[in-house]
Amino acid sequence: MHAGFDLGAAAAVVPYLARLGVSHLYLSPVLQAAPGSQHGYDVVDHERISADLGGEEGLVRLSEVAHEHDLGIVVDVVPNHMALVAPEYLNRPLWQVLREGRDVATAHWFDVDWEHTGDRFPLPLLGAPLADTLAAGELVLDKHDGEPVIRYHDHVFPVAPGTEGDDVAEVLARQHYLLAGWREKDDVLAYRRFFDVDTLVAVRVELADVFDATHRLLVDLHARGVVDGFRIDHPDGLADPQGYLERLRDVTDGAWVVVEKILEGEEALPTSWPCAGSTGYDALRAIQQALVPPTSEALEAVWNDAVGSEVGLAEVQRRAKQEVVSGLLQPEVRRLTRVAVEAAADAGEHLDGAAVERLTEALGELLVQMDAYRAYVRPGEPVTDDAALRLGAAVERAHTTRPDLTAELVLLERLLLDTGTDSDSGRDLIVRFQQTCGPVMAKGIEDTTFYRWHELVALDEVGGDPALLEDPSVAALHTWARRQVTQHPGGMTTLSTHDTKRSEDVRARLLAAAGDPPAWRAAWEPLRAAADRLGVDHPTAYLVLQTLVGTWPIEQERLAEYLTKATREAKRRTTWIDPVEGYESRVIELARGATEDAELRGAVTGLLESSAEAARATTLAAKLLQLTLPGVPDVYQGCESLDLSLVDPDNRRPVDHDDLGRRLAALDGGEAPRGLEDEKLLVTSRALRLRRDARELFVGPDAGYEPLRGTGPHLVGFVRGDRALTLATRWPTRLAAGGGWGEATVVLPKGSWTDVLSGRTVEGGEVPVADLFADLPVALLVVR
Repeated sequence: MHAGFDLGAAAAVVPYLARLGVSHLYLSPVLQAAPGSQHGYDVVDHERISADLGGEEGLVRLSEVAHEHDLGIVVDVVPNHMALVAPEYLNRPLWQVLREGRDVATAHWFDVDWEHTGDRFPLPLLGAPLADTLAAGELVLDKHDGEPVIRYHDHVFPVAPGTEGDDVAEVLARQHYLLAGWREKDDVLAYRRFFDVDTLVAVRVELADVFDATHRLLVDLHARGVVDGFRIDHPDGLADPQGYLERLRDVTDGAWVVVEKILEGEEALPTSWPCAGSTGYDALRAIQQALVPPTSEALEAVWNDAVGSEVGLAEVQRRAKQEVVSGLLQPEVRRLTRVAVEAAADAGEHLDGAAVERLTEALGELLVQMDAYRAYVRPGEPVTDDAALRLGAAVERAHTTRPDLTAELVLLERLLLDTGTDSDSGRDLIVRFQQTCGPVMAKGIEDTTFYRWHELVALDEVGGDPALLEDPSVAALHTWARRQVTQHPGGMTTLSTHDTKRSEDVRARLLAAAGDPPAWRAAWEPLRAAADRLGVDHPTAYLVLQTLVGTWPIEQERLAEYLTKATREAKRRTTWIDPVEGYESRVIELARGATEDAELRGAVTGLLESSAEAARATTLAAKLLQLTLPGVPDVYQGCESLDLSLVDPDNRRPVDHDDLGRRLAALDGGEAPRGLEDEKLLVTSRALRLRRDARELFVGPDAGYEPLRGTGPHLVGFVRGDRALTLATRWPTRLAAGGGWGEATVVLPKGSWTDVLSGRTVEGGEVPVADLFADLPVALLVVR
């Protein structure tokens, strides 16, 4: 949602979405965001629906239209932060703090380390140091709404009552904020942020009055029936996610709520959190693991050739997280150290200067060794066994890597598990350490490692794990599904979101192509040679190849924008802070050459052509699995059909709903699908309609999950509600190499089954797989 696609535009596509079979419209944040926001996560005003979107009137009207079509509305909620943007008066609570200081009524809203800057709110946003900016005359005295202000380009800063004057430097010296150059932020910045984004200031919703003020409108809209449910953005940033969810449950009488929670490895969403479940990245991971081809050794050889070293994934992750701790998150680590020193003193451990330095290093190493976004330790509550084990394992790894910090690590473990402490600093340390774990994980893994480790970039996904290449397991999918159906049957499943690095269909193409290592290597060799001619490093060239394979044909502008972002996020040869344009242009030239040079173009298209049928099977398999697994499927905009998008902002491009509507009408009218785009639209619409018309098969006490036995390595299947059976193709490249399905059979449960995708009927018992997949490489069978 944004000004170019507002609430009125959403209302216009409701009839199409209803025909598609969805149950709810899932909206990005609708509260007033910064001017020109393309996503709404930069909220500046919690008291009104965004005027850019059409205001409250527009939201109410959208709700009415949705309800007329038996649809509900779910909205994204951003509890962790607010935006600090120009002009600053747009954020009224923060404006009051800047104008009147830390004693103003809204000062406690924001998580600020006031002591660090002498009770002044830090604003390190100038293009140069303050003295140079003053000398250049870029800071000027002015008026806004009749009140004195200081202007800096688009920025507007208040002047505290009684501090007016004629000299801007003298006036600035008397303010409740501290202006500084942006390169000075490591020393100056003293408020918690959303990750490392200086313009997103953390909000303390753990305080009852702050929660009420920031949620009053949304809660009221829910009570009025305008909004039916909530998706909670980044709960790991909150001081107490469980407490927040309990309060939200109480004020909404148990609204449907899901949380954007990244779960690592075998980590499960705590059952103590009162919510329906996660937003579904754990489902994405399980589906990817079931469909990744068993070609890890061959791909590893190509990647080792490209990377030129034997440094493993774990070491790349460790180094990336270390860079984040020692660089991007220095303000957070500095504050964490001060709190830890105070907590230690309260516990009887008084540290001298050298000990404080070692404690800082120990904190950094422990943050690096944490393998989850949170340890789930709550002050005032007993430490669970899982939390103690997770934190203890991280401490043990830190002992191994830094044996010289043993004493400090022992102290930290004791303090971080002392939930019964009556020390304010002790409780703050427990909370603040966990609030810092998330940014280290996100920036170190998702936003650094995943832009450096390109063995198979389809696995470099939010909540994903590149090591899954070594464990292509359908058993993991079944394990996840059984847990989901018992613990969080109303949680979401997803394949694509506004945060995914690549759309589901880009990843499906790459999974399919990776199933044919000889063709993969053949495509790599000419691109490798071209990279040498241009002076582009091999790992980046390998990313270029996979990007082209996943998105071909892609517009040059989109490709250049993505590669610029990817190389800067990698932080190897260029960065956002200090971009090296010459290097970036060579990378873009390499990608452009693949569209213009016959040999390079042939390398890419040859791999695409050889894996086209496998890509078809993998694309449809992933979608059908997502739509029929336990949980509530999130169908991201445009992904009901083929969508070859890259990371944001590429995945926020406009969707042609009119075209989708026409194609859906043609399919409903009996026309055969015209290509994979239509086939995916067919699979999506038929699965969603089945969920709508036979809800009991997928939701409720009888909607169980039972894997279909005896399927062999190339087939994945499961039964829902005893009457719905999903079948999908695995490892299609290897299957084709072995001659296809041939005489392979599968035993269906008793009954007369109808495939809702093709209309074919089949009786239970032993059935040739080739017959089931005569039209599509997937089937959705229902006993009528």
